[in-house]
Amino acid sequence: MLCQSLAKPGYITQAPCPMKSSAGKTPGSSHAGRREPHWYPAARFPSPELTPSVRRWLLDQGSLTQRLIDQQRGHFSVQLLRQDWRVPLPSEQRLLHMLPRQRAIIREVILQQGPNEVVFARSVLPASSLEGKLAHLRRLGNKPLGAILFNTAGMQRNPFELALIDQRCTYLPPDIDLQGPVWGRRSRFEVYGQPLMVSEVFLQAFRPWPQTHGLQRAQRGAAIIRPTK
Repeated sequence: MLCQSLAKPGYITQAPCPMKSSAGKTPGSSHAGRREPHWYPAARFPSPELTPSVRRWLLDQGSLTQRLIDQQRGHFSVQLLRQDWRVPLPSEQRLLHMLPRQRAIIREVILQQGPNEVVFARSVLPASSLEGKLAHLRRLGNKPLGAILFNTAGMQRNPFELALIDQRCTYLPPDIDLQGPVWGRRSRFEVYGQPLMVSEVFLQAFRPWPQTHGLQRAQRGAAIIRPTK
């Protein structure tokens, strides 16, 4: 993944992900040695990078699951990669206001249109959010989480954070081979007053936006992304 870091105020530049380190690991944590993207509010990315065709998908507040289903006239499926109790990544803990050693169900899936793997999705469901009305989220299997969230009365979605992602990060499973940078987004949901997080990475088989856009310029070394203020 093409992780990002701030070189100086007002600029986002390409930078390697933080190096792996054995220091400071939480015993039993799932993020020991894992390098995650640097997530920034969507407003930090300028219009030349977030073209209208990219914005229509990346910043859409509706159900991505439903859009993918509609686009392919129902030729849609969910492939469950992993679902278990783990310690979320540090930035996920901060987003969900979790303590460092608190565990959550972390669910990773691939969204497919026909045979094409188009989106990698990672959901973080804190234990405290999986009681009462949300207890059924423990047993989703291959059911799309989005189909449930967007049919729940009173669900609220916080503003998106975005990241540029490439193979230098280890946020994606190792068998997903990236040939260049891709967009990722994430947001915090409030469902019945309980928080959870969903991130979605648009893989290279995802084709609704043009083949040539800001990510390809970044891949060729087009230097600096100047965020809006």
